[in-house]
Amino acid sequence: MASTAVSRRERANAIRALSMDAVQKARSGHPGAPMGMADIAEVLWNDFLAHNPGNPAWFNRDRFVLSNGHGSMLIYSLLHLSGYELPMSELEHFRQLHSHTPGHPEYGDTPGVETTTGPLGQGLANAVGMAIAEKTLAAQFNRDEHEIIDHFTYVFAGDGCLMEGISHEVCSLAGTLRLGKLILFYDDNGISIDGEIKQWFTDDTAKRFESYGWQVLHADGHDPEAVAQGIRAAQAETSRPSLISCRTIIGFGSPNKQGTAATHGSPLGEEEVAAAREALNWPHAPFVVPEEIRLAWDAKEKGFAQESAWKERLTAYEEAHPELAMELVRRIKGELPSQFSSRVDQYIAECQAAVDDIPSRKASQNCIEAYAPLLPELIGGSADLTGSNLTTWSGTTAISQEADGNYIFYGVREFGMTAIASGISLHGGFIPYTGTFLIFMEYARNAARMAALMRQQSILVYTHDSIGQGEDGPTHQPVEQLTTLRVTPNMSVWRPCDNVESAVAWKAAIERRHGPTALVFTRQAIPHQARDEEQLQAISRGAYVLKDCADDPELLLIATGSEVSVCAEATEYLQADGVQVRLISMPSVDVFEQQDADYREQVLPAAVRKRVAVEAGSADYWHKIVGLDGKIIGMTSFGASAPGAQLMGHFGFTTQNVISTVKSLI
Repeated sequence: MASTAVSRRERANAIRALSMDAVQKARSGHPGAPMGMADIAEVLWNDFLAHNPGNPAWFNRDRFVLSNGHGSMLIYSLLHLSGYELPMSELEHFRQLHSHTPGHPEYGDTPGVETTTGPLGQGLANAVGMAIAEKTLAAQFNRDEHEIIDHFTYVFAGDGCLMEGISHEVCSLAGTLRLGKLILFYDDNGISIDGEIKQWFTDDTAKRFESYGWQVLHADGHDPEAVAQGIRAAQAETSRPSLISCRTIIGFGSPNKQGTAATHGSPLGEEEVAAAREALNWPHAPFVVPEEIRLAWDAKEKGFAQESAWKERLTAYEEAHPELAMELVRRIKGELPSQFSSRVDQYIAECQAAVDDIPSRKASQNCIEAYAPLLPELIGGSADLTGSNLTTWSGTTAISQEADGNYIFYGVREFGMTAIASGISLHGGFIPYTGTFLIFMEYARNAARMAALMRQQSILVYTHDSIGQGEDGPTHQPVEQLTTLRVTPNMSVWRPCDNVESAVAWKAAIERRHGPTALVFTRQAIPHQARDEEQLQAISRGAYVLKDCADDPELLLIATGSEVSVCAEATEYLQADGVQVRLISMPSVDVFEQQDADYREQVLPAAVRKRVAVEAGSADYWHKIVGLDGKIIGMTSFGASAPGAQLMGHFGFTTQNVISTVKSLI
């Protein structure tokens, strides 16, 4: 238990004071949530949370997620007070350039921040992923008398998080999967930016979560003992996640603004800060915390002892189960098995020799079948499209209420699925992959963006990648989605042209540890391409010469995915007609752009200004490749409803149109 020399309210008031001072100095921020949730945070962090400020990466720590990330000064105050490497100077530079206290918590920027939060509801979704990872990893590695993976995932969330649709997606799934170590604190203060939420949010939250299969508890958020009782009851319930609905007053301690939207997203103002100091009996200057209160908060010694006790358990586990322990440590470190690369290279060579004309989505499934037995950390899933995305393999076992496994049937929850995958990745011990149609990336767009922002490894399998999707029509035919993915910082995108490029793309996604990778596959069958060994090795560089001409090229023809085969036929015809055209397959623009200048020049000589790009996606993206003198065969409209082959012809993705376009430039 925390020291009794300092009262709980004094410890909580330290959070309130630091929060209102930092927001006031920055003249920007949200003081209301930190001031309102300070009493809950004080109880959780001082009496229950297992963490070590001296080692924020301790693997068996409890995870704490501030889903209502606008209240970031709450977590910054907690981290500073409990002893993390976040000095007072950082709090004084809240929301300033290069500080470690950005406006919303950012993973990797501030020690102790488990995930980047701000877009409401996604932190909660990440936490569901963390809880899935904890439960699954525990089932895989814990043995009798050796509970080596055993921690809770705690989430703070507000009304905004629960209004966002993603909260319905992930909380429903969390109840179905019986994530008993997931504990959600609902800051039920009745206020959002626009005012009193009873005008637009009248859900019965308790009944809603009960219908999901959650345990629902209630507590006065300003009564520490009630909060503690709620946490104990939540920890004791192992078969259901728990919601602790905490009634609070937003901006608690601000005598003239508490309980109103005036404390939500704006500084209190100098006069109100002074009034709050008096009301809270906090006579100390801004950013000053008395030594006795600091000592009451300091968790370094306790955290060191908690981690040391776990390390002793780990040592005993290593003695009892040495092979399991080695495997666990490998996965915690994020290292691939030593034989992975060589075995995958062998598989890629086999694909080149197989000459399979198959849909690249089927080639993707073949890759999973080949790679998954080497990677017990691979955990997959699809948003109700497993049979179309082809994301299972012969060793697939479903994660369910009763059993651990390696696959999640997410149901129709693209947004929740993608954010959950980030949570699994953030937790560690797994490489997640997810599947849906490329067009439904739009539902998951912000979660994919957040994975990129956090540089989290998540393999995003997108199938039915173009108008070739066919009869379902323009509602299901992606046009602009490839461009959206490609222009997202830290996102790597592969659109392979056959089974071989698919195998290389999957290898690249698995080996890429610091960022998400979108693997984009066709519905329709596409021809296998002939290559020599040099070309085979060059695929991993993102672009390479697939068919070269006898002399120096006078035109460069660039294609991706299913359009490569169309361009290959056109190239053979053009070369037979004496045109010096070079065909370049470019499955990954971003990977190619990372290559050295010499290689890029070898593939795309700057002197060859006549260029044609061919892709059944948005045409505008390719201007940066072909320049002002080039031409693009791409989409400038939505698609239509018809068989895919007919649509390809209708929109100009034919051998004859490629030939005509090339000749128009020669």
